[in-house]
Amino acid sequence: MADSQPQSKEWNAVVEQWNEQFIDALEENMEAQAQFVESWSDAVGEASDDDELSEGVEGYAKAYETWMNASQQMVERTNDQLEGEEVDVEEFRDIWLNTANEAFKDVMSTTAFARMTGETVGDVLEMQQQAEETSQETLRTLGFATGEDVVEVGDRLVELERRQHAVEQKLDRVLEHLEDQ
Repeated sequence: MADSQPQSKEWNAVVEQWNEQFIDALEENMEAQAQFVESWSDAVGEASDDDELSEGVEGYAKAYETWMNASQQMVERTNDQLEGEEVDVEEFRDIWLNTANEAFKDVMSTTAFARMTGETVGDVLEMQQQAEETSQETLRTLGFATGEDVVEVGDRLVELERRQHAVEQKLDRVLEHLEDQ
C-alpha cells in the first residue's frame, strides 16, 4: 500500500500538469480568438462593398468554425488523456498550429483581407517615402551629402571620364597626324 501512495502522488502531479497545460492552451486560444475577431472586425467594418462584406463575414465564420473544431479536439484529446490514453503534449501544440494556419487561410482568401492588406502596404510605402524625404532634408540641413548627392557626383565622374577618354582619343589622332608629317 505504501507503493500506491507515491504512484498516486505522481499521477496527481501529472494530471495537475496536464490541467495547467490545458488551461494555458485554452486561455491562449481565447486570446488568439479575441485578437482575431478584433482585427477581422476592423477589416470587415471598413468594407464598403456588400459582396465584399458578405464574403468577409463568410471567411470569418469559416475561421471561427475552425477554431471551435480545434477546441473540441482539445477537449476530446484531454478526455482521452484522462482516460489513460497516452497523448503526446506536442499533439496539443500541433492542433493549435494547424488550426491557426487553417483559420488564417480562411480569412486571407477573402477580398476584404486583400483590400486591407493592400491598404496597409500602401500606407507603409507612403510612410517609408516620407521618412526617406525627411532624412534627406535633415542631411541637407546639416550640410551632409545625401544619397542623391552621392549618385549625382558619381554620374558627373562617369561623364568626366567619358569626356576625358574622348579628348585623349582626339589628342592621339592629332599626335599621329603630326608624326606622319
